[in-house]
Amino acid sequence: MMRNRIAPLLESALIKAHAAQELTTLPHPPIIIGNPANPEHGDFSCNIAMQLAKGERKAPRQVAEIILKHLGNGDGLLAKSEIAGPGFINLFVSPSAWQAVLLEIEAEGDRYGRTSSGAEKKVQVEFVSANPTGPLHIGHGRGAAIGDTLCRVLDAAGWDVTREFYYNDAGAQINNLALSVQLRCLGIEPDDPRWPEGGYQGEYIREVARAYLARESVAAADQQTIACGDPDNLEDIRHFAVAWLRREQDLDLAAFDVKFDVYTLESSLYSEGRVDAAVRKLIANGHAYEHDSALWLRSTDFGDDKDRVMRKADGSYTYFVPDVAYHQAKWERGFTRVINEQGSDHHSTVTRVRAGLQALDIGIPPGWPEYVLHQMVTVMRGGEEVKISKRAGSYVTLRELIDEVGRDATRFFFLMRKPDAQMVFDIDLAKQQTNENPVYYVQYAHARICSIFENAAEKGFFASEKPDANDLACLSTPVDLQMIKLLAALPDTIDDCALHFEPHRLTYYLSELASCFHSFYNKNRVISEEPALTAARLYLLKRTAQTLKNALSILGISAPERM
Repeated sequence: MMRNRIAPLLESALIKAHAAQELTTLPHPPIIIGNPANPEHGDFSCNIAMQLAKGERKAPRQVAEIILKHLGNGDGLLAKSEIAGPGFINLFVSPSAWQAVLLEIEAEGDRYGRTSSGAEKKVQVEFVSANPTGPLHIGHGRGAAIGDTLCRVLDAAGWDVTREFYYNDAGAQINNLALSVQLRCLGIEPDDPRWPEGGYQGEYIREVARAYLARESVAAADQQTIACGDPDNLEDIRHFAVAWLRREQDLDLAAFDVKFDVYTLESSLYSEGRVDAAVRKLIANGHAYEHDSALWLRSTDFGDDKDRVMRKADGSYTYFVPDVAYHQAKWERGFTRVINEQGSDHHSTVTRVRAGLQALDIGIPPGWPEYVLHQMVTVMRGGEEVKISKRAGSYVTLRELIDEVGRDATRFFFLMRKPDAQMVFDIDLAKQQTNENPVYYVQYAHARICSIFENAAEKGFFASEKPDANDLACLSTPVDLQMIKLLAALPDTIDDCALHFEPHRLTYYLSELASCFHSFYNKNRVISEEPALTAARLYLLKRTAQTLKNALSILGISAPERM
């Protein structure tokens, strides 16, 4: 990564300046390498002189002059360095250093873009975690795209990632599911007065009831087989319905190319005694009290705006209590870093779960776990909002979206906005085979490069041929260097995505790279009468295709060779 090659040069300059007693501050602040807003001001910039100025009792520009005095050119890495504004140090990378990036991309191949910043440290990411009460909806789909891509990004940044799905297979919603299926088995429709408030009315409930009565077998997540058929046996119906809908959700996720390493059932937290044990621990620690026949957590001691009920008067636990027990189990499994990707409607649980974990007093730090909360998705077709599904009734399902616009477009569109920003999913745009469609525009860049290779081979030029240093030197026009700089930015982009939990940055990167390529191709003859220049540009495009493919792969999206 170019950014990581710049920082040690500045570090070395500071050490030399300190040895020469021209600077005295030790230790110095972290060196942060940024990018100037105006590319004409350099490839990278650093504000370290401004950070040191007060302690050194010198003007920032004076500090910057001392640093530049000891900086040098990094064995040809830097073409020049200069001071800008109040004391920014702007750094210009030499063309030969940029051109050498192409050799690095070739050497790393499919692994180009991957970094070691995570140092193989463990991180667990929980996402989707849908209640097994119906097909996955578009909100789950956005969470699946963000969570899965965040896992891919963290993996690419060198983290040891565990993907986890938490099934809420206990509580009132599961009771309503079982009762809804039972009534369908008995021929009772949702418009019947006996239909329960909060019952599930989608067509899929009829499908579950039909499968149950036909004594179909369903393989549950624990690999046990449940075969049922008695409409009076509500407990059997409950097990069957949950297993049937879990299988349906698994099929939806498989169609979306989303996989998990671990599945945890909420019911297991009760059967293993974890929920009761967590509550006893909170009571023993003095953080719980009885009031109005309910058990309360003193969550205000840990930053909440009011205390929260843990156990209601009827003896049942509120929904955040098993979450506390579940996260205690995560901690005990050795996950000192945990990220939860959830819908924004879970915002109120963040403080409660963290408060409960702090009250356990088992060494969990205050900001644990970390959260990524995504906003709503509005689906549009023909300029009008699409609100219902033929199968689910009350919402648009993820599977229907995938079936209509394809997996690649669905994933890319879900990832085009920051998680905390609401998004509009335009079905008509996602289906277009034009440059107006962002995912088509990016994929077409890869396919277009592949067609260039085919054309070149017919004329006796091969993209696999490696040019020598002199040939690479001819890639020196502004558009050549702009392309190479974008290719070099992939590792930094991966690290930024992982650091900020913002996989949408990768879609921005791909759109910019595709735009740069299309502009490059429209302005330059790749196959020309100059063999050396042709070889160099084919070599550049080969590395561009590799970079496009690698970045798309991290998004879980294909890189077609023909379109």
